[in-house]
Amino acid sequence: MLKADYQYYPLKFKRVSGTSRGVLTQKDSWFIRIWDDKNPDVKGIGECSIIPGLSSDDKPGYENKIKEICESIDDYWYYLEDGLTEWPSIYFGLETAFLDFQAKGSKVLFPSDFTNGKAQIPINGLVWMGDSGYMKEQIQQKLEDGFDCLKLKIGAIDFKEEINLLQSIRKDFGSDKIELRVDANGAFSPVDALNKLKVLSEFQIHSIEQPIKAGQWKEMADLCLASPMPIALDEELIGVHAQSLKKELLDAIKPQYIILKPSLLGGIKGSQEWIDLAEERNIPWWVTSALESNIGLNAIAQWTYTLNNSMPQGLGTGQIYSNNIVSPLFMHKGFLAYDICGKWEI
Repeated sequence: MLKADYQYYPLKFKRVSGTSRGVLTQKDSWFIRIWDDKNPDVKGIGECSIIPGLSSDDKPGYENKIKEICESIDDYWYYLEDGLTEWPSIYFGLETAFLDFQAKGSKVLFPSDFTNGKAQIPINGLVWMGDSGYMKEQIQQKLEDGFDCLKLKIGAIDFKEEINLLQSIRKDFGSDKIELRVDANGAFSPVDALNKLKVLSEFQIHSIEQPIKAGQWKEMADLCLASPMPIALDEELIGVHAQSLKKELLDAIKPQYIILKPSLLGGIKGSQEWIDLAEERNIPWWVTSALESNIGLNAIAQWTYTLNNSMPQGLGTGQIYSNNIVSPLFMHKGFLAYDICGKWEI
């Protein structure tokens, strides 16, 4: 007989991390564990976690929903079909807990050359918002760590300061050496967004994520059409669950890229649906973690490797917490890798 329980595990940032929505010092996470009472030592584990102000299921009743699922785990099929449409991060936790349970608790959810230690995943180096000194410090560290693709969070400090940062990078590193991505998290207004994109494009930016707030389809479509640099949709996809609405969004906005965050989009199942629809429309994509612990990151990374996407992925968040779960995942010269001799400490 199946059994399940959960544990609350707040993740502590090593350093205050800034976005255009404010600063983060802690991230609420819960771990779901599933086992068969005939073999209680073999447990599958999955992570449910939310980002305040971003996750569509950041709302009252979150932990009670996890509790309900654990108490009704024999009805897992209901939850894995349509029962968690409004709780995408809980779906991701339950989905990956079952994958781990089926893998006998090994944490190898998608066996591949990645989990065998024979292949690595290219990733971007994430530079958090802050004053220009802090951002320069992060950029220098990422370059020393061997990253050739940097993603800069922008929109929280003065735009001229951010431009100066980009100038300083391009002064020493051309686009053939360093790929630059920027993420505005919806910080620009529709009125001045195009002018800012024109300025940013002078620095050979690969793409900008979500220049204006989500939900403004017409304005975003106009930007995608007129922008001198590619636009990637991120927050725009959150809360869009019905397949018909997903099609409508992609057809209306016609973005240059979309970005998949499984715990924000209904797990691997929901993310795969976006990928299939994007590929039908020749829209490229990449996968990004949503600040999960190594439990969630492990599931996302293993799945991502199976997709054979050669672009740098957004999976470099494993070192931002002081109390992260010890795992075989590690970063090496701009790649995420899996140490087959590494151990899990849960």
